Amino acid sequence: MIPKAERHHLWLQGLQKYTQRLQETPELIVEGRLSRMVGLTLEAEGCRAAIGSLCAVETPGAEQIMSEVVGFAGSKIYLMPVGDTHGLEPGCRVIPMGQNSLAKVGFGLLGRVINGSGEALDGKGMLDTDSKVPLSGTAINPLSRRPIREPLDVGVRAINAMLSVGRGQRMGLFAGTGVGKSVLLGMMTRFTKADIVVVGLIGERGREVNEFVHKILGEEGLKRAVVVASPADDSPLMRVHGALLATSIAEYFRDQGKDVLLLMDSLTRYAQAYREIALAINEPPATKGYPPSVFAKLPALVERAGNGDVDSGSITAFYTVLTEGDDVNDPIADAARGVLDGHVVLSRQLAESGHYPAIDIESSISRVMPDIVASEHLKQARELKSLYSHYQQNRDLISVGAYQAGSEPRLDKAIAMQPFIMHFLQQDMDEALDLENSIAQLESTLNTSVES
Repeated sequence: MIPKAERHHLWLQGLQKYTQRLQETPELIVEGRLSRMVGLTLEAEGCRAAIGSLCAVETPGAEQIMSEVVGFAGSKIYLMPVGDTHGLEPGCRVIPMGQNSLAKVGFGLLGRVINGSGEALDGKGMLDTDSKVPLSGTAINPLSRRPIREPLDVGVRAINAMLSVGRGQRMGLFAGTGVGKSVLLGMMTRFTKADIVVVGLIGERGREVNEFVHKILGEEGLKRAVVVASPADDSPLMRVHGALLATSIAEYFRDQGKDVLLLMDSLTRYAQAYREIALAINEPPATKGYPPSVFAKLPALVERAGNGDVDSGSITAFYTVLTEGDDVNDPIADAARGVLDGHVVLSRQLAESGHYPAIDIESSISRVMPDIVASEHLKQARELKSLYSHYQQNRDLISVGAYQAGSEPRLDKAIAMQPFIMHFLQQDMDEALDLENSIAQLESTLNTSVES
């Protein structure tokens, strides 16, 4: 099997030869004409271009609007513009560029904020990038991946102790609106023991992008981070490119032997952007308005994260999933649970009661936790979760006074331990608790004397 680095080198060599050939023999480039625009989709006739390749659409003012081929039907090709479409009219020239989208990467991206096209948003001058990689990534043989065997310290006690995350794991952060997911992401960005942090803010409000960079992430957190921001007012293709670019940057650093933390907010907005593209080229909707191709794109993106081979680093990824109307059975949430290695569920009820982070440990799970923690730690986490769950199941009886103390010893213990458990699960947003202290405090909480 050809090593990944060599495959990538051969791919770039082939692209360069093809581009050079087009430059030397321009007659091979067959230009087309823009025939129709429906919504955000452009239809062109008279030219040939492969899916995923770039085309330049030239306006009457001699400006070029870059577009990507997203489909075809007969002699027509469907294009999705990357940027603004003002100035387009019927008959505009469509020029195939003969190349796929590439991501500019390098250590010069650290401390920078860029958009889905890889352009700087922070006003700090030109980006210092020394390499280009395919935006769509390169598939990894699943048998060549290193297994997840090492825990990762994320600095959040409830996750460290109860939902231990492995280095190279892919977790979902399931939350409705306004329950503290951005704050929790910010905590993990600042506190996680990782070499490099890559943050993808996809489809979020522009105000939230500014707040995350300056307030939540902060100057110190930004020094070892790369932020890719594609807010809600970007085109669907730009939002998709933002998610792919963040993943490509994380892959580049992993290939350099770095341990990377990838935070993507949100996977749902990425799926919604693909839905817009698929519906625009007349793909029929299947599940709650989502075409079938959307559910194929989710694992294609998520599988790019994780551990590399023995000579590379790792990508530990957290993907936020918006549960619309707090429905955890939303089609995207349901599909995400099937391709991720665990999920952290944020509860609106806990958030409204002032419990932060609002992690519902009863509904959350880390699938790799049994493989990365000591048996005693696993036993203690299950004991605390059992006591918490037992109390929640009988909460209504307790609150109305229908339960008589002494009727069930296990429930008596759960009631007595409830204040200590709730205190253990809460944490201030500026407070970092490492893995070792989190485990020690878990043991201390379980050993708390009921009489105290």
